Amino acid sequence: MVQIEKEIDRPLGQTSRPSGGGRAAWLRKGPLLGGLCVLAVVGASASIALRDKPFRVPEVAAVTKPEVTTAQAPTQSPAKSAPAAPRSPDGPAIIRVNPPAGESGVVVIRDPAAVGQNVRVAHLPEKALIEDSASGPLPIRAADGRRPFDVYARAWSGARGARIAVVIGGLGLSQTGTQSAIGKLPPEITLGFAPQGNSLGRWMQAARREGHEIVMQVPLEPFDFPNVNPGRNTLTVDGSPDENLKNLRWTLSRTTNYTAVMNYMGARFSTSSEAMGTLMAELGKRGIGYVDDGSSARSLAPELALKNGVPFAAGDAIIDAVQERGAILDKLDELERTARAKGFAIGTGNAFDVTVDAVASWANEARKRGIEIVPISAVASDPERG
Repeated sequence: MVQIEKEIDRPLGQTSRPSGGGRAAWLRKGPLLGGLCVLAVVGASASIALRDKPFRVPEVAAVTKPEVTTAQAPTQSPAKSAPAAPRSPDGPAIIRVNPPAGESGVVVIRDPAAVGQNVRVAHLPEKALIEDSASGPLPIRAADGRRPFDVYARAWSGARGARIAVVIGGLGLSQTGTQSAIGKLPPEITLGFAPQGNSLGRWMQAARREGHEIVMQVPLEPFDFPNVNPGRNTLTVDGSPDENLKNLRWTLSRTTNYTAVMNYMGARFSTSSEAMGTLMAELGKRGIGYVDDGSSARSLAPELALKNGVPFAAGDAIIDAVQERGAILDKLDELERTARAKGFAIGTGNAFDVTVDAVASWANEARKRGIEIVPISAVASDPERG
């Protein structure tokens, strides 16, 4: 009998029996194997369902027994407290807290927006940042390490393009001039208040409501003092440390909600390491910055600010040394070139009508050219941020 090797060659109606009952045996075992698979799947699902659920409560898995540390005062003095979390435009800051021996560590993620004030209450001082004194409220670091420099800073984009900060000082001396500056200048412009001004608390609140960051101007001894006199309670080279501290604290108490102080005159004072050292030590203890208007090339402010942990910014140009619109706009153009070359630039000026009008119109055009106008805190070097 001829063996038919290919199934396609077999005549219709003739079927071959598989050897060993292969196909039939498989069909007979199929239901049994299927049932076993179903039981295995059901068993695995039940075991997963009855297990602990670590992925459904990520905060429990990430931090064991987290503690709210921001409400607790540190055991050390405010002046020596740990630096506040840096404000980063790139996202939240991650702070690793070293735990006591034998305890698990905690990783705290702080939103940078939580450090600064809510814009709706930016005109109100933070109670935790106020020290009562005989002369009035003084800025101080909060018990949790926050500084006035951080809390009262105006937010900005965090972009790394060309940035310019402009500080317009002399506010408070003239009611109409102060009102005009607050009303006309864009909120990105930083405003400086003179301690001899009137109603500084009211003007501070008006400026903060409009979104401005502010600084307090400190009268420092110039050459030819007292023939050239910055005004009441000037800090002098020949003054004792106690006398200079008293005069400084009087200035600091004139209003609140400022991030830094800025020199008013001071060409002689800024060359004295002892006198400037006393000033910088006080600013570092209180958590406020220092802005040098750039008028003196011999100023020791940069190195003394670094030594005392004081945020520092130095002006690149005084924009209204010549009080004429064209000259002011030329200086602002110089600032743009500087900003494009090194990333940022700082200009200082006074609340003259011609200065306010020139800066207001320039700011609108500068934005179109890709310049970002930023508050002074955005371009300050901060030793506590590294």
